[in-house]
Amino acid sequence: MSNALEITNLKARLGDLEILKGINITVPFGEVHALMGPNGSGKSTLTHVLMGNDAYEASGSALVGGIEVMGLPVFERARSGLFEAFQYPTEVPGVSLDDLTVEMIDVADDPSAARTRAEDASQFLGMDRFMDRAINTSLSGGEKKRSEMFQLAVAGPKAAILDEIDSGLDVDAVREVATMVESLRSPSLGVLVITHYSRILRYMNPDRVHVMVDGRVVESGGPEIAERLESEGYAAVR
Repeated sequence: MSNALEITNLKARLGDLEILKGINITVPFGEVHALMGPNGSGKSTLTHVLMGNDAYEASGSALVGGIEVMGLPVFERARSGLFEAFQYPTEVPGVSLDDLTVEMIDVADDPSAARTRAEDASQFLGMDRFMDRAINTSLSGGEKKRSEMFQLAVAGPKAAILDEIDSGLDVDAVREVATMVESLRSPSLGVLVITHYSRILRYMNPDRVHVMVDGRVVESGGPEIAERLESEGYAAVR
C-alpha cells in the first residue's frame, strides 16, 4: 500500500550552496508527523522543493499517494494530491473565499464530495462570516490560518505540508490551529507539520517527530523528541 508522502534521498542546491543533503521521510495515510529544526536547517527549502519551486536544482524522489511528483509543474503536483498551508498566507484582493471554494469544488475529482467537505468544514470552523471577504485580506494571523485549514478540508488532498502554521500566533490561536489540524485527521490524508517550536505539538498528538539539522534528518521518533528539544535545545541533536 502506498503512503501519503514518501520522500527518498531528496537533495537540493541553490547555485553552489547545497541545502538538502539526502532527506528521507515517510508519512503514512492517517498520520500526523512533525518536522522540527533550527533556523537555516533546510525546512523551508524542503517545502519549496516539494511544491515545485524551480529556483532549486533538486534530485531524489517524492511520492504522493504513490505518484512521483518530482519534475511535475506545480499545478500537476496539486492535482496529484499535494497541498501546502503557508507560513504567511497570501492576500488575494478581489477574490472572495466563496469564489475560491466554488472553483475548488468545480475542479475536484468528485465535486459532490468536495461540496460536502466544504459544508462540513464551514460549520466546524465557523467560516460563514469569512466567505464573502477577499481571501486573507484584513484578517488576523489566526483567522488566516483558519482559512488555510478550511481550504485544506475542501481540497481533500492526500498529503498536506503545513509550513510553520504556528508562526506569529498567540497561545490561544496556536491551540486553536492545533485542534483544527487534529480534526482533519483522516485515513485518506497524511500531514507533515513543519515547526521551530514544540508549543503547537503540546495540543496535538503527532505520530512521529523528525529533526532536521544542516540539511539532514538526524533523528526520528515519538513525541518525546519534541519534549527533549524543549528542555535541551537543538544542541542535543547537533
